[in-house]
Amino acid sequence: MDDLTDLIDRYIAVWNETDTAKRRALIARTFTESTHFIDPLQEGSGQAGIDALVAGVQEKFPGCRFRRAGTVDAHHDRVRFRWELAPAGGEVFVDGTDFATVADGRLASVTGFLDRMPSGAA
Repeated sequence: MDDLTDLIDRYIAVWNETDTAKRRALIARTFTESTHFIDPLQEGSGQAGIDALVAGVQEKFPGCRFRRAGTVDAHHDRVRFRWELAPAGGEVFVDGTDFATVADGRLASVTGFLDRMPSGAA
């Protein structure tokens, strides 16, 4: 389970990394080449697609940081975890639950659900 918690913590770190080169290296360690991400607001495939999604979220929410909320729940090649988004030192304004599949120690797919999203933030 520690390996999967580390993997999810790397996933969260991807969303927070603003240095493009460092983020792309982190994406390569965290996601498979054929990975797929989907949530109610966006969708992307492959490591380049993940990089574009992250850059877009960072542009939309400058100065905000993601963090894991609670523990990682997993069985077989499936992982479930919660996350939060807040400005540095500020109150959480978006949170969600993601479900992922793992292949060879990296994320093969991520399906996200938004549990709280203020109107106008989409």
